[in-house]
Amino acid sequence: MTRTSKSALLFSALVTAGLLAACQPGASDTVAPAGAAERVDTAQAVPPAINPDVWPAGETPFAEDAAIEARVQDLLSRMSVEEKVGQVIQADINSITPEEVGTYNLGSVLNGGNSAPGANNYAAAPEWLALADDIWAASTNTSDGGLGIPALWGTDAVHGHNNIVGATIFPHNIGLGAARNPDLIRQIGEATAREVRVTGQDWTFAPTLAVVRDDRWGRTYESYSENPDIVAAYASEMIEGLQGAIGDEDFLVGEHVLATAKHFIGDGGTHRGIDQGDNRESEHDLAYIHGAGYPPAIEAGALSVMASFNSWHGEKLHGHSGLLDDVLVDRMGFHGFVVGDWNGHGQIEGCTPTDCAAALNAGVDMFMASDSWRGLHASLLRDVENGTVSHERLDEAVGRILRVKLRMGLLDDVRPSGREGSGLYEHLGSDAHRAIARQAVRESLVLLKNDNQLLPLAGSSDLLVVGVHADNIGVASGGWTINWQGEGNENSDFPNGQSILGGIVEAVAEFGGTVEHSMTAEYTARPDAAIVVFGEEPYAEFQGDRAHLDFDDESGLQALQALQADGIPTVAVFLSGRPMWMNPEINASDAFVAAWLPGSEGGGVADVLIGDDQGEMRHDFKGVLPFSWPATPHQTPLNVGDEVYDPLFAYDYGLSYARPGEALGELDESAAVTADAGEGLSLINAGRAGNGFALSLVDAVSDRVDVSGPSSSVASGALVAQAEDRFAQEDTRRISWTDEASLEVTPLAGPLDWSGDTLAIQFTYDVSAAPAGQVTATVGCGDGCAGAVDITQGLMIAEGKGWREAVLPLSCFAEAGADLASVSLPLSLTSDDALTMGIADIRLVVATDGMSCEF
Repeated sequence: MTRTSKSALLFSALVTAGLLAACQPGASDTVAPAGAAERVDTAQAVPPAINPDVWPAGETPFAEDAAIEARVQDLLSRMSVEEKVGQVIQADINSITPEEVGTYNLGSVLNGGNSAPGANNYAAAPEWLALADDIWAASTNTSDGGLGIPALWGTDAVHGHNNIVGATIFPHNIGLGAARNPDLIRQIGEATAREVRVTGQDWTFAPTLAVVRDDRWGRTYESYSENPDIVAAYASEMIEGLQGAIGDEDFLVGEHVLATAKHFIGDGGTHRGIDQGDNRESEHDLAYIHGAGYPPAIEAGALSVMASFNSWHGEKLHGHSGLLDDVLVDRMGFHGFVVGDWNGHGQIEGCTPTDCAAALNAGVDMFMASDSWRGLHASLLRDVENGTVSHERLDEAVGRILRVKLRMGLLDDVRPSGREGSGLYEHLGSDAHRAIARQAVRESLVLLKNDNQLLPLAGSSDLLVVGVHADNIGVASGGWTINWQGEGNENSDFPNGQSILGGIVEAVAEFGGTVEHSMTAEYTARPDAAIVVFGEEPYAEFQGDRAHLDFDDESGLQALQALQADGIPTVAVFLSGRPMWMNPEINASDAFVAAWLPGSEGGGVADVLIGDDQGEMRHDFKGVLPFSWPATPHQTPLNVGDEVYDPLFAYDYGLSYARPGEALGELDESAAVTADAGEGLSLINAGRAGNGFALSLVDAVSDRVDVSGPSSSVASGALVAQAEDRFAQEDTRRISWTDEASLEVTPLAGPLDWSGDTLAIQFTYDVSAAPAGQVTATVGCGDGCAGAVDITQGLMIAEGKGWREAVLPLSCFAEAGADLASVSLPLSLTSDDALTMGIADIRLVVATDGMSCEF
């Protein structure tokens, strides 16, 4: 069974979800994307009071240091209020100059997921170090009479120093959770810290200690496991790997960096797995499931904890003094400082990103005021002057930050380029670090099926490797890689890496075999076996949220089925950030491997899959499932220990050559779905292509560019797509036409059948510059087959009116000539002249009576 061309399933899903009543004709003002309301949803009118006695008690592992305390008090006594306010603010490097860091005496800067020197995500490593020196010089400048306290630079080095071209990219945390190797975690932390020091940063926002309980969450791959015991076991190892061990001479200095335990607390347990949503679990479960990693992290010396975006029973964590102060500091013994997340303080009731005394009063010591820092600085000065923030609380927050800076030796008057390990560019992607990453890849692979003991494949075999993902290090690395969403990266951006295909070719060449690579299942010579590599496209945070776990890109399935029909033994290698419902793909393969997001060392896959010339294994499978594997697309939440627990593959499942298990047998495929339940079928979601689709820019001379990263454009400049913030970071695209061109949504797995039901395309958009020419929306159905609707007038009326919603029934396109039974181009928006509009979401929904063909 395939998942496409099942319009009855789509219709049923949409009606069941209640979209029939939600879709009304005409346009409306501001429209929130699906799930936006959940981010501020409250579970009850009055959040429950915190009982600190519920939580595990702890004490700071740091002995009182009289010298540090004396220096902190001396600094506080000589700092102006302006300097103190500056210390509690962190700005993004794309929104501030080094000179402004010094002028405002800011305590910290960060590079967000799409921030880099010169706003170039592919900036060379020396450019990062040069900027670090510039920021240090500006922050230590005392010409204004200030004390010149150095600014900390924080970076999201979450699976290696992943923002830097050439760095070692380790498997994402979900794969490390499968490996069950705490010592390996420490080694990864040490290697990551060493590479971070090369480019001059002081601080990484890692490790993530979320215990994910609903795999629909887009950050599932950032979690080690659904089992809190695994998270707890890894927390101290990663903290000590990054920071060094308390008491050692190189603790926080030398080749170590400051770590961050994040996100405190409950981010992995939000209702329906919605990013930044509401955690509604009991206080006991919040403490002992979602909080499991924090006591060992604190005991290991964690000196930075990041507050979470989510709420607990309706109260946002950035404003929750009961959890930040009463629990984290007073009960658990945390001795460092609490940093906010990206403008997370602005989500507190009554706050905005530029005005939020409540977060500081609740226990946030440093605001991550990425692009709001200037306004926040002014409002905090006002709040201190009028007593909304007490001098005592401000001194407490600044003192916590200063203690950490002193422990790190930042006040020792050494610029980043003069510190140990800086500028040693040979550490980036070094052989030693790559060996650790390759071991991590090997140990993270989970074998779910191996009928007839197909694996390992003999290295002397003639192999066919199938799929665009096989030779794509960027896809294998996933989100948080060079840019925020991990989009658009090419193999050349990983000069020290190796793709999965490259690893297979290398292994087979050693033993006398051959490899043919095909994007589809076609081949020139019949192979002995085939390896099909496919999976999820990169994503991060809320843009990876899903309504169900059915993997709905059919390209891998089609290749597997074609090879199966040819009688060719086939291995499926699935790249993903979470377990997914894969029954059709598992049925169509002889062996199935969950490879997660392995990173830049694809050779680790070949180490396990490819044997020697006699087919004897070189490395066995060691990985076991860190998350339960669903039996249906909607079987979530699904966690070991549930009262009702019936997964397809249980937590801890994993075959090996030593433990081959029994033949799996045919799996039920009847649960397949074709639409995001409750949301319609997304063509464009949060400014990105929906699952199973590609989003491209096409100009009049047929230049085609996929939309990825913060900015994309065709060479002629006729069409540009720029990421923008609407409700959250980069959740929409601003599309600008200057000449004739098209924005196209195409399916990844062939034509779709949209006939037989009454459906419509729903647009969430705004128009900032009205069209200067004609604009059409088109549904295509192959060469010479299309149906176009003129939407020019509707866009002209919408200019300057803000975000609106409009729907066009598919019948309009059918009347204009589209064959809805064979849709090869689900949507094209074409303008023959200038136009600028924002697009947040475009999705297929159920049409209702009264809808017209007027946009």
